Amino acid sequence: MSKEFQVWFNGQLRPFEECTVSVRAHALHYGSSVFEGVRVYRTPDGPRAFRLMDHLKRFFWSAAVYRMPMHWSIEEVHAACRETVTANDLEAAYLRPVAYRGDCGLGVMPKDMNKVEVAVIVSEWGTYLGEGALERGVDVCVSSWQRVAPNTIPAGAKAGGNYLSSFLIHAEALDRGFTEGVALGSDSLVSEGSGENIFVVSGGRIITPPVSASILSGITRDTAIKLAKHLGFEVVELSISREQLYAADEIFMTGTAVEITPVRKVDHMKIGAGVRGPVTTKLQEAFFGLFDGSTEDRWGWLEPL
Repeated sequence: MSKEFQVWFNGQLRPFEECTVSVRAHALHYGSSVFEGVRVYRTPDGPRAFRLMDHLKRFFWSAAVYRMPMHWSIEEVHAACRETVTANDLEAAYLRPVAYRGDCGLGVMPKDMNKVEVAVIVSEWGTYLGEGALERGVDVCVSSWQRVAPNTIPAGAKAGGNYLSSFLIHAEALDRGFTEGVALGSDSLVSEGSGENIFVVSGGRIITPPVSASILSGITRDTAIKLAKHLGFEVVELSISREQLYAADEIFMTGTAVEITPVRKVDHMKIGAGVRGPVTTKLQEAFFGLFDGSTEDRWGWLEPL
């Protein structure tokens, strides 16, 4: 991220280097932050934010789960996101709204529950899992690290502390020579990737783990489900066993960062023909068509900036 970028920090735009955080920040010691990742796409009609308000609704809900009072309304943060993209003169970008507990004492329980700061960061963003991943697909492994069990911490909240799990899953995958890892839940059934939801194409159906499988209910996951149904595919939310991954006709992963990325191998076992499959291809075409105008935005997902 360029130091010349402007950041919306606690109510106003400031130069990047002026946006400092205390070393006593509760979030630094205990992971008490919530955030979102939002894509801004270049389109023939100018930059468009993708499902910005849907992301912000989850952002505010995640903050509420962790008892973090927001001192700006959702409308004010929404305006801040738009302002930050415009101020940095970007036609395509990655937006990161983040809220965190600041300097409120070194105990686990904050002395001042109201000490919550908010920032909106913007940066340029390439292909998350490497160049060519969208076309060729990626090789993944089933991680030895499980996702958090239900009733431990809320997996559905997009909190900073949750991503320690993601780090371990992804780091292990890289150490073993894979691009990404897939985690099982505490029930030994498929949960999700380190930062992606997972879909299996089998017998003409598209299957994805339910929200109860310790997943983050992704905005891009919801997008893929709606697009698939619109294209006439049957989409079901069902538990998926590890061996079902190996027997799949196709697998793809979804997320703001990865968009819709095919999986060509799991644990060195070829999925289908070992290349991007026809269902994944159609979904990618529909998804990216939203941004070049070839797919009608009948859902109102694209917001002018």
